[in-house]
Amino acid sequence: MQERAARTRQAVLEAAADEFAERGYEGASLQRMVWRAATSIGALTFHFGTKTALAEEVSAGGHARFERCLAELAAAPDPLRELRTLIGALARLAHEDTFVRATRRLEADRPGEVPPLTEVWLPVLRGLLDRAHDAQRLRPGVSPEDALALLAHLAEGAMAAHGATRDSAWDAVWDSVWNVVLHGLAADRTGQTGEADQTGRTGRTDAPDATEPTDVTDVTECGAEPA
Repeated sequence: MQERAARTRQAVLEAAADEFAERGYEGASLQRMVWRAATSIGALTFHFGTKTALAEEVSAGGHARFERCLAELAAAPDPLRELRTLIGALARLAHEDTFVRATRRLEADRPGEVPPLTEVWLPVLRGLLDRAHDAQRLRPGVSPEDALALLAHLAEGAMAAHGATRDSAWDAVWDSVWNVVLHGLAADRTGQTGEADQTGRTGRTDAPDATEPTDVTDVTECGAEPA
């Protein structure tokens, strides 16, 4: 009996995440949730009581998945490469994980009532920028605070694009965007930051290990729905 109740509870929770992700808090329907979960209103209210309580549970699930993903990210010797992996993982989660999409939608619909996901990932981003600064990997004149503002907007934009099809074209665009961002952030390892070379182009600032495509094993698990 307890196992059956647990399955019903999880089915309702997953149906609610789908509904909140697609329609937001106001547009979400309890009737559609129970239809998706193949259960009854009585079962829904038994496990969660109210729509608000259900939204809070879904949000908690989204936060937990973000935290688990960040904990599982492979560390890299170069903090700039790790920053790239982090933002790529955030975008993948926002694209592939229903609970994360629902949490972002609920956060937008109910500001102040749902804890923001930035509480989970922004401190990690700041920590990596501090590492990059300490290792002299940031371009002279670029402060961690300025880089944080830029990369936070980049991360939010990447997550907001979750409706786009994730294919090789999307990944190519992401690679190009990251290379442009890195050119403005990274210190030139030749010691000639921003100076023009003999061909008239600015000196390269992108370290090979920070610009090469992220190993998919770094981020695939973060976007996978749990079994």
